[in-house]
Amino acid sequence: MAEITYLEAIRQGLWEEMERDERVFILGEDVGAYGGAFKVTDGFLKRFGESRVIDTPISEAAIVGAAAGAAHMGLRPVAEMQFIDFISCAYDMLTNYVATARYRAGLATPIVVRGPCGGFVRGGPFHSQNPEAAFFHTPGLKIVAPATARDAKGLIKAAIRDDDPVLYLEHKWLYRRIKESLPEGEEILTPIGRARVAREGRDLSIVTYGAMVWKSLEAAEQLDKDGVSVEVLDLRTLLPLDDAAIVATVKKTNKLLIVHEDTRTGGLAGEIAARINEQAFEWLDGPIMRVTAHDVPLPYAPTLEDFVLPQTEDVVKAARWLAAY
Repeated sequence: MAEITYLEAIRQGLWEEMERDERVFILGEDVGAYGGAFKVTDGFLKRFGESRVIDTPISEAAIVGAAAGAAHMGLRPVAEMQFIDFISCAYDMLTNYVATARYRAGLATPIVVRGPCGGFVRGGPFHSQNPEAAFFHTPGLKIVAPATARDAKGLIKAAIRDDDPVLYLEHKWLYRRIKESLPEGEEILTPIGRARVAREGRDLSIVTYGAMVWKSLEAAEQLDKDGVSVEVLDLRTLLPLDDAAIVATVKKTNKLLIVHEDTRTGGLAGEIAARINEQAFEWLDGPIMRVTAHDVPLPYAPTLEDFVLPQTEDVVKAARWLAAY
């Protein structure tokens, strides 16, 4: 068993898939000679060559467009956004073209668009966004957001093998903080569309994803000292949502707190709450609550960023109120 970081897990998954399938290639800004802004693809150019590790111009629309064309021709591209914030530049290509290509014309578009998302790193408004809600309502796309090293590896491999376009959101705050022992030589594949119970509990459920899984687990540890048993459900896949797992945890604990780092208005918490109201309302013993970021661009200043983003104490406070309801 070798202990590896979240970042190294992504790197291993990419490497293994490129070794396994010669149709897989990587393209993006500085992914080749420089090895990527966070060194995820360091050494890939030497191993796989310029035809499979392609440095591109600074144009996210062109990167995704080139990936889509290559996918139509039978390849399996992995397009890196140097920071996921700039995926907005490729919004038209992803939503109007890539997501509809299979429906419109039967064109296979097995592409992965991956990139570092999220805050807690003092990156300011251009390097800290969580854009999942902008794509969540787009039929034809899949969205994954791993929280652990194992799932970081398993989901990048599953995304590459998937025949639909997948947005792979990797949280930069987790890159070198999260470590896990993974068996060497074992194939790790995390199924897209299936959540996991990160912690068993009986009194209330927290449904969350990404970096907020760890904030929620910290909160659950604190609440356990107060005699409140918290179940934490890690969604892993955001589109499609694992309705069965969400409903199951609500039926088990009868109280639901939804935690995500994205802003409150229009965030995934609203959709999850609506589905529970439709599918499991009679199982609720209290209101569905949300802990999210405030509806403002993320500040640079550490004190302001800490205020805007959901913290462990925010989760604890909301959970205590809900548990006592």
